[in-house]
Amino acid sequence: ETVCVCSSGVFGDTDTVKSVSVKEGDSGTLQINVTEIQTDEKIDWKFGTNKILIVKIRAKTSKIFDGPDGRFRDRLKLDHQTGSLIITDTRTTDSGLYEVKISSNRSEDTHRFNVTVNDFTFCQVPEAVTRLVISALVGVAAAFIVVYDITSRKAEQEKTAQTSSSSSSSVPHR
Repeated sequence: ETVCVCSSGVFGDTDTVKSVSVKEGDSGTLQINVTEIQTDEKIDWKFGTNKILIVKIRAKTSKIFDGPDGRFRDRLKLDHQTGSLIITDTRTTDSGLYEVKISSNRSEDTHRFNVTVNDFTFCQVPEAVTRLVISALVGVAAAFIVVYDITSRKAEQEKTAQTSSSSSSSVPHR
């Protein structure tokens, strides 16, 4: 007995959202699992919850859009062999959901990327400074405690020495 399982429609991992973190000003690459774009493949890159078309590839020709507000002007690059998207000179406004749909006569595949562009100039420097200041304060406090402990013990020893010498001199000799 032969069992035949036939499937049509969407192929690939369509529900997974890959997280990509990029430092502001650096380039970020959104890689897809295509080794080489085939002539019958259509690739559409979209951005944001409104799914704004930013890249369109048809039969090895591509069109890159700036976005409705021009936010991507001259900053989107394409790997013409694989269809991967490269965002150059990233900005915090580039953060968001990117979706690529790859369709051909054989299949359709969708990938999603959640891109976070971090502004390290404002969030990392204060954290580093805070850690440095706290470390310095802990060091000063530890030094103060050690000095206080040493001087207290010394004062205690001197007091004990004075008490024992004054008690031995107060006893009259006969």
